[in-house]
Amino acid sequence: MSFEFAEGFKIRDQSATHFLTFSIMGWIDIFSRRRYRDLILESFEFCRQHKGLKIGAYVIMSNHIHTIWTASDNNLSDIIRDFKTFTSKAITKSIEEEIESRRNWLLYMFQFYANRTNANDKFKVWTGDNHPEEIHSEPFLRTKLNYTHENPMRTGLVKEPSHYLYSSASNYETGKGLIEIDFLF
Repeated sequence: MSFEFAEGFKIRDQSATHFLTFSIMGWIDIFSRRRYRDLILESFEFCRQHKGLKIGAYVIMSNHIHTIWTASDNNLSDIIRDFKTFTSKAITKSIEEEIESRRNWLLYMFQFYANRTNANDKFKVWTGDNHPEEIHSEPFLRTKLNYTHENPMRTGLVKEPSHYLYSSASNYETGKGLIEIDFLF
């Protein structure tokens, strides 16, 4: 079974390692707040511990996330769906219930995006396209790993990839990071 995505990208092999990009609707900078980044990490850990997700790499930027994921139970599309559903609800709940200076605007925007779809969702946080790219060789894997880890450096947030806290780059450099990962090399 393959999972369809916009622009013709598909997950053809549910157990293969994939480079994925999760983008926030309208490129809203939701992850400029630590609590939303932490929600993502908690969800990563849950999927890793309970759904058979192997996290080879990740970076959480202000409005998108890059990951290199593998599903040990041949269910990558299911994990992606569950991850996006859970985090969408957790983010909007946090916006509604916790102090958030952008509350009205964020809820308005996520509701605006939901109203433009056929889904019955009250809010739409994530875009539908994850742009999955199956990792087909070690050179391609290294390219995607470097791209993931160098993202904060390319945007001028840090001088070295491992200095960015919400990334697995420090896992690869020091063996420690915010969460445990499944090393690719």
